[in-house]
Amino acid sequence: MTPSLEDRVRQALGRIRVRGGTPDIVSSGAVRAVEVRSDGTARIELALRPGDPSDLPETVRLVVSGVSGVGSVTVDAAPSGAPDGSVAAGGGGRRPLPVMGPATGPAESAPRSPGQVSREEASRHPRDAEPLSGVRHVIAVSSGKGGVGKSTISTNLAAALAKAGHRVGLMDADIYGPDIPTMFGAYQKPRMEDDRVIPVEAHGVKLMSLGFLVGEDTPAIWRGPIIMGIVRQFLHQVTWGELDFLLVDLPPGTGDAQLSLVQLVRVSGAVMVTTPQDVAVQGVLKGIRMFESVDVPILGLVENMRGFVCPDCEKTHDIFGAGGGEKLAASLGISFLGAVPLGLAVREEGDRGVPTVIGRAGSPEGKALQGVAEAVLSEVARLEREGDAT
Repeated sequence: MTPSLEDRVRQALGRIRVRGGTPDIVSSGAVRAVEVRSDGTARIELALRPGDPSDLPETVRLVVSGVSGVGSVTVDAAPSGAPDGSVAAGGGGRRPLPVMGPATGPAESAPRSPGQVSREEASRHPRDAEPLSGVRHVIAVSSGKGGVGKSTISTNLAAALAKAGHRVGLMDADIYGPDIPTMFGAYQKPRMEDDRVIPVEAHGVKLMSLGFLVGEDTPAIWRGPIIMGIVRQFLHQVTWGELDFLLVDLPPGTGDAQLSLVQLVRVSGAVMVTTPQDVAVQGVLKGIRMFESVDVPILGLVENMRGFVCPDCEKTHDIFGAGGGEKLAASLGISFLGAVPLGLAVREEGDRGVPTVIGRAGSPEGKALQGVAEAVLSEVARLEREGDAT
């Protein structure tokens, strides 16, 4: 027998645990009631217990929103033993982000929540995307595969631009591995004002990340429409203000987040990140071709982890090879933005939540990362000149 929508919602709730080794929230009794209507509207009632994270209602909201057939989700939460509905979802007086629903609602006439994506947005060609209000340049930072240091490049590019006097935001769209809060040493929750999110600020950069909203051990289990909804909400419901640059740290590959970004907002250009070895270079080539296919200019390529200087013998060891990214850039006729060496400065500063261009600006890694930022600025200026000339 095919499970009903309510059964599938309950199954999804049964996969949520407050922390590893504890019973799921259904078995533990934290789920007080589940109501799913025929139009796809879901209402979940939680009994919050001492020690439960304040973002549990938001986690429940996101997980239930990912169930196929669910149109909108309301989560009511009350302390265990309190009267039903005595506390709104979000606990502790903090208002949660509004529902991040599926790409299309159950009916065209139904009001669309801030996280829901219209059919027009979901089918829009990137060349028709509108600029993001108040932001001069949206810059994507992407890679073909994981583990190449893309978030490190995003972090230091944002910090270097802010250090140079530019107004900068960094949106962490790496839904499955939101590392930006750790790299900036920022762990506070974003504030809400008039149903809009006020980004966290650190080292002169405005930040928004899913890592601010869910626990470190909360798995990301959302399908494509939910990812597009999250990207939309981060773009349009966060009060970014007036920015010169909004950098978007994308997950590896050429999937839903990349396509969602270029459909929802006009992207000025993409910075591609690779390491020197062939497998990474082949992956980044696919990413370059993807951005080219949706009319997003490639600002250039960064070759990360190129060469390790031994602190004892002072010899350079090319652990991951050398020059693969630079050769690819030359063969494609795109700019090579710089090579960043593999060294302790990036790891040590990252562990303490300080961008290398701020904490160890004089290190070889810090100087290389600063050079990447200057090269990106040069490429953006070139595109602006070419745009003015046409």
